[in-house]
Amino acid sequence: MRPSGRQPSDMRAVTLERNVAMKAEGSCLVAFGNTKVLCTASVETSVPGWLRGKGQGWVTAEYGMLPRATGSRTRREATAGKQSGRTQEIQRLIGRSLRAVVDLEALGEVQVTLDCDVLEADGGTRTASITGAYVALVDAIRWMDERKLTKGQVLKDSVAAVSCGIYRGTPVLDLDYLEDVEAETDANFVMTGSGKFVEIQGTAEGAPFSREELASLMALAEQGIGELSALQKAALDA
Repeated sequence: MRPSGRQPSDMRAVTLERNVAMKAEGSCLVAFGNTKVLCTASVETSVPGWLRGKGQGWVTAEYGMLPRATGSRTRREATAGKQSGRTQEIQRLIGRSLRAVVDLEALGEVQVTLDCDVLEADGGTRTASITGAYVALVDAIRWMDERKLTKGQVLKDSVAAVSCGIYRGTPVLDLDYLEDVEAETDANFVMTGSGKFVEIQGTAEGAPFSREELASLMALAEQGIGELSALQKAALDA
């Protein structure tokens, strides 16, 4: 039995609340159970220097955790004067995941920055960030479309992410913190709405895992991404 009482293939309750930041071009408050992340999209009419004059835009991300997102206060990285390796890894993952479904030429010479701020952390903050950031990105692109800032169809597909792992010998979907710290294998899957893989991160925290176990995790991820994609669509159609 999982600590939450869920079945192995059950996700936590997922919500996607749009337009929670009035001044951002796109925003989404995403919750995977007790994990909550505020994702905002900001449109800037400029691109990094290395892209100037190339006729394309850029999508990037920043990620951070509020001091009391965890059980005890975590010092702000701005106070420490540098970002941790974990923070840099996660924000690069978010940026790569979103760029995988964006036509950068159709975006035009603008940059969209997704800020993902973790309000509550209970496992899966990176997967929640990617899932919510996509919703915020869609609203930002809609904002741009209304002002004729884009040069065509920007989005090629949707993208979402979910964690899977082997917990007490059983493959399970969408790990919370209690499962994450005890899991023998921990993996994150980023996939498009059409079922293609963007990125797979998998680590044996305890015993090495088999090909059959990996296949089980992939099947769970495909199911979870299907559910998340449907929730994204429902939120964006509302």
